[in-house]
Amino acid sequence: MFRLIIIIFLFLLSLVNFIPAQSKELWYVSILIPEFPYFFFLAMIPLLFWSYKKEKYRAACLTFGVAAFLIFCSPVVRAYNVGKNLNSELVNACGEKVNNLNGFREHQPFSFWQMFFGNGAKEIPFKTYQYAVNGGEKLSLNFTPSAMPGVRPCLFVVHGGSWKRGDNSEIAAMNNYFANAGYQVSTMNYRLAPKFHSPATQDDVKSAFKWLKAHAVELKIDTNNFVMLGRSAGGQIVATSAYVNTEPGVKGVMIFYGPNDMFWSYKHPDNPLIMDSKMVQRDFLGGSPTHVPDRYKAESAYLFINRKTLPTLQVHGMIDAHVHYEQSLRMAKKLDQFGVKNFLLSLPWATHGCEYNLNGPSGQLSVYSMERFAYAVTH
Repeated sequence: MFRLIIIIFLFLLSLVNFIPAQSKELWYVSILIPEFPYFFFLAMIPLLFWSYKKEKYRAACLTFGVAAFLIFCSPVVRAYNVGKNLNSELVNACGEKVNNLNGFREHQPFSFWQMFFGNGAKEIPFKTYQYAVNGGEKLSLNFTPSAMPGVRPCLFVVHGGSWKRGDNSEIAAMNNYFANAGYQVSTMNYRLAPKFHSPATQDDVKSAFKWLKAHAVELKIDTNNFVMLGRSAGGQIVATSAYVNTEPGVKGVMIFYGPNDMFWSYKHPDNPLIMDSKMVQRDFLGGSPTHVPDRYKAESAYLFINRKTLPTLQVHGMIDAHVHYEQSLRMAKKLDQFGVKNFLLSLPWATHGCEYNLNGPSGQLSVYSMERFAYAVTH
């Protein structure tokens, strides 16, 4: 009976590969299981052998066990399926330049063995600098220098955290990877809600750009070649900066599961068991859409799309438990309508935070797309 209970429990856990998380705790599980799938499908193998050897409950154990094993394997299978046409899709969206990438890079969209052995990025130390004092807050950025010599493009990173938590240490492996790939990488902190409301974040982004440009010579930054990257709330921040408050020298923006229409977000809130997203928006914007409509509009990149909008890469899990996948889909369709160079990487098994493990299925596909998009817009 104990064996059957364990197998049924694992079977139920495996379903997060297909069903959006219904609680905060299950959201964490839905990052872990699809992005570290080998732990789980390998764990099923001895359980299946054990079940085969034992006559009691054999049929039930094998039925649920085989089903769990196959579902745990599904992110790997689906990652290969997404990856098989990814290069041609990126070429169609971003041009032939994506195939000119050389040096340190992902050589293929997805590799089974990379999940075990990593991407080969070497650890590059970063330095922390204070870039401004805004609203009485000392604001800092981490700067990771490029592994390649000379003046290099700069990846400008903004962290997530519902605009009220988090810092620039978020997914540091991504910053380190892009430094290995030849980018100067800047990751900024910004003033957080509810103490500070919009437009504080945009003012902080401007201050960070001002500081980087003032120190471009010593940091060896090509000020004509910035690419912005943001996740979740950070995705909203970089999208608004790129679309509404465009900084000279920014060539493209990469957005992971970011809300882009604050009115739409308020009308389509999260599952309250995961997060009170309406309260989060009120804390960030200083009120509801009725009370501060101008702020909701100003922070909605979707509403400012036009033919001059910067090239955009979006990455979004289709079962995201925090920011509805439909937001990125709406954005991609509108960008297409205006003829803006863009690409939406849709990950059927993935949720919010899916790229946490750069060597997992979502991480590999994301990095492959990001480095080719960034190369295309900076060359």
